[in-house]
Amino acid sequence: MRTAVAKCIITCAVTGGLTTREQTPHLPVTPEEIAQACLGAAEAGAAIVHIHVRDPATGKPSMELAYYREVVERIRARDKDLIMNLTTGPGGRFMPSPDDPKVAGPGTTLMLPEKRVEHIVALKPDICTLDLNTMNFGGQVVINTPESVRRMAKVVRASGVKPEIELFDSGDAAMMHALLKEGALEGPVLCSLVLGVSFGFQPSPETVIYGRNLLPADAVFTTIGTGRSCFPMVAQSYLAGGHARVGIEDAVYLSKGVLATSNAAMVEKARRIIEDLGGQIATPREARDIIGLPVRLAGAKAA
Repeated sequence: MRTAVAKCIITCAVTGGLTTREQTPHLPVTPEEIAQACLGAAEAGAAIVHIHVRDPATGKPSMELAYYREVVERIRARDKDLIMNLTTGPGGRFMPSPDDPKVAGPGTTLMLPEKRVEHIVALKPDICTLDLNTMNFGGQVVINTPESVRRMAKVVRASGVKPEIELFDSGDAAMMHALLKEGALEGPVLCSLVLGVSFGFQPSPETVIYGRNLLPADAVFTTIGTGRSCFPMVAQSYLAGGHARVGIEDAVYLSKGVLATSNAAMVEKARRIIEDLGGQIATPREARDIIGLPVRLAGAKAA
């Protein structure tokens, strides 16, 4: 039986790819804003920051290497210990054409698996996400076939980066076990259970326990609650032996009707929840030990 962790890692997902400025004016968009949001989250108690980038002119999601590089370099110039987790999620969406469903329509972003991890090869962050979900996502379909995951995992492993396996439903956990068995993934795994996305895991205490029990015994896991489930899942994850994630990617409200004015404010609330439950927050160096990451040297820079 798992018990609450001795030190709880807080991850902050500062911008994501779906939140908009129409939802909240506090969304960081430019590389400078994203880097500042990460550093503020770290000061509030986050040991890991999860990073997407945006086109500064439009605010729309981007995979531009130059934006990622600027964010990483701005953070590293100020904080050598903070753990950076770069997304590889973009590039996996398919929108069927209304006239011919087998033809990609507007909104499709499908690209070669190797293209989705080019920024990982170039920047070598501590962690990158590796999504295992194939599912309906809004009006689109997210497609991550086993072969695509294998190809991405191979590049990630060669880059010396730790994958964070994102699981949106029980079938994703089954794929993870299959990939571990064949050697495409290596244990012990770092996992996230994503709760609250339509047509995937739904947020509840029972789901957290069920999802946790699908994982290898030595897995390090975090529960991600989206929308109104964000903060309740902080508590549920901690009580189930997991870690916590918050941030403007996942939710925009600090409490009912009250917008979070910053990612740091969300981290501060998550920290209070964990500490009120008797927990302690992991520093970045403690988180590195928990996850199995090396301590960065003072002069380390992105490649």
